[in-house]
Amino acid sequence: MDTGTHIVMGLALAGIATLDPVVAQNSATTTSVMIGAIVGSQIPDIDTVLKLKSNAVYIRNHRGITHSIPAVLLWPLALIAVIYPFFPGANLLHLWIWTFIAVFLHVFVDIFNAYGTQALRPFSSKWVALGIINTFDPYIFGIHIVGILIWAFGAHPGYTFLPIYVMLVFYYVFRFRAQKKVYNEVKRMIPDATEIIIAPTMKYNKWRIAVMNKHQFFVGRAEDHEVKIIDQFNRVPVPETPVLEAAKKDKNLSAFLSFSPVYRWEIDEYDDYYEVRFIDLRYRSNDYYPFVAVVQLNPELEIITSYTGWIFSEEKLRKKLDIIPS
Repeated sequence: MDTGTHIVMGLALAGIATLDPVVAQNSATTTSVMIGAIVGSQIPDIDTVLKLKSNAVYIRNHRGITHSIPAVLLWPLALIAVIYPFFPGANLLHLWIWTFIAVFLHVFVDIFNAYGTQALRPFSSKWVALGIINTFDPYIFGIHIVGILIWAFGAHPGYTFLPIYVMLVFYYVFRFRAQKKVYNEVKRMIPDATEIIIAPTMKYNKWRIAVMNKHQFFVGRAEDHEVKIIDQFNRVPVPETPVLEAAKKDKNLSAFLSFSPVYRWEIDEYDDYYEVRFIDLRYRSNDYYPFVAVVQLNPELEIITSYTGWIFSEEKLRKKLDIIPS
């Protein structure tokens, strides 16, 4: 989920924690648990700072080790080590319980996004991405804001957020069912599909679709469970040519390939350089595929420049590469 949603979920969890008698009866425990719940709901995304280093490092590591099983167990202990000295009268066990729930909830809800997490590390480096909830879901964020406002007007936070979270459980169930209907329709239209990726959008009933069979890629949209195929591409294996093998050594392209499961590739040859482009097919927006990796090489196959990330126009891509106009 996005940072804003994780923040309001941390506040909601802090509110629910007041239903715990041990938390409610001790002011030190109440305050420390609130801090633990709010900070714990954010701490796994500390790897966002990696974006300051480079997109390649960020793509390779975001929602990786910081969302892993060891991290979920260690983050609460690290936070308690910082929080508890300021509140020595707090109940240590209940502070750990609610901080652990906050960290676990962060990782758990991220699994339902299309981006997903490597939540099974160290047992598996596979990305777990169920793709039923958009990274920012206005309904989930909105109902949290309503709950916070009700709390601000004097209502009991625990009894405010507990029914909200019951409703959210049903919301997730409805999203699973809606995605399943889209999946069944795609399977009916492309019965030989070997992989079907269905990603949510901010609009409740609209979905992005990327499908592949042995010979083709299909890109489409769905509204409710009505599917429309927008683009089709022949599935051409990446050949082992000198240009491509040299390009694969680039850190940006390597990071892209470690993350993207459905992509097509292009090679353009100019007078004094080659350009290799890999295009993720999952995120089509306004007739454009914004998530790409581009590598430019000179005739000696030395890497001149490269980029990976989100670009919504060719002009901005050229500015990012900032070396050779095409």
